[in-house]
Amino acid sequence: MLWTTAGVATLGFLVVLEYAARHYGQPGPIVQQAREVIFSPRSGPLLYAGLALTMVVLTWRQRLVAAGAAIGVDVVFLLVRWVTGAELNFGNGALWVVLGCGVVAVTRRTGAERALLLKGAGLGLLLVAGHKTGDTWLLITSKTRPTVLDPYLVIADHALGDPSWLVGRLVEATGPAGYHALHLIYSQLPLGAALIGLYQLRHVAVERRFPRHHLVRTFLVIGLLGPIVYMIFPVVGPVFAYGAEGGSWAAANVWPGTLPAVTVPHPIPFDGITPRNCMPSLHTAWATSLFIHTRQGSRPVRWAGAIWLAATLAATLGFGYHYGTDLVAGVVFALTVEAAMRSLARGWDRSATWLVAHGTTVFVLLLVSYRFLPREMAGHPWLFGPLLLLLMASVIHGYVRTTRRWDPKAAPAPEPGPNTTEPRPELV
Repeated sequence: MLWTTAGVATLGFLVVLEYAARHYGQPGPIVQQAREVIFSPRSGPLLYAGLALTMVVLTWRQRLVAAGAAIGVDVVFLLVRWVTGAELNFGNGALWVVLGCGVVAVTRRTGAERALLLKGAGLGLLLVAGHKTGDTWLLITSKTRPTVLDPYLVIADHALGDPSWLVGRLVEATGPAGYHALHLIYSQLPLGAALIGLYQLRHVAVERRFPRHHLVRTFLVIGLLGPIVYMIFPVVGPVFAYGAEGGSWAAANVWPGTLPAVTVPHPIPFDGITPRNCMPSLHTAWATSLFIHTRQGSRPVRWAGAIWLAATLAATLGFGYHYGTDLVAGVVFALTVEAAMRSLARGWDRSATWLVAHGTTVFVLLLVSYRFLPREMAGHPWLFGPLLLLLMASVIHGYVRTTRRWDPKAAPAPEPGPNTTEPRPELV
């Protein structure tokens, strides 16, 4: 019943987004994904990541058959596109196999096996649909928010030492090699989440059930809730509002060479194309969640999570996509969502309520401060800078302290003593 309700709610939400996108003359998430059954996909690696998530419910033999079928279908599509001179993209085969698993679950499976296979297919489709939904959300923000609040954040960012300008110069100094390395990690964050999700779900085929909580759930919820804040606090980022990417709409072309002067902040008009997707930084939120979920893994997995988080933070600032204030809000947002998702999995109690309430309060306080106190923050950086970091640290500390109490601890093995019954040796 829970999965059915969630499926109906998700479908209804996608229909609403489809209608909204159509209102602005663009296809929505349903049409975009349906087109990729036949037409050239936009993100082949993401489609194969969705297939990999679906295959966690399959046996090894079934996985080999599914992978072979996906590759075979893609080879056929690539040959046809090569002959017709179309764009040589791949991924249709992966989508075909995921949809095929859903059809097999409905027509050839019953009971628990049907439910498990449907969950696997649904998880793979949700990963792709989440990406399409994000694209539609970004379109809506650009069309419905004609003004942006970048001047408020660029002034508030003085309290943190203007990190976007600082890191932007560092990335420029690394040259093309540093830029392309950071861009690869930044752009493939959904693929990284899928890989970590696969690591967490690696025992599903054996245990025949999903774990109560895993990274993909949090990843999707962050992508669902974050754009709502975009609508409340529309921001385009330094490289657009104060850099060359903004063109004639930019307030000034000074990023990352020169710091903007502190003036009276006010909303500024911007084009109807650039997404207002800065506050909070969802890349930071996703990378933070990925980092959290790798802490219980092997050493290579932990290192991968740490490197992905560090590179994502450097890229978001160094490419001029975000202000430092966005990153602080993104960390708080991620920890609050993660706490809520873990609480739903284990059951709500007083500690969960306090943790989520604390994170929500800090997040709202950050938004209010950025909007109404930017000049005070810029005028007293030695007060407000540490205060912002302290607020973020309080959420981090609360999350770590509370979740450590939630984690079950293994009982120590009893030490042999006088009352311990030990097996008697065999008499020869």
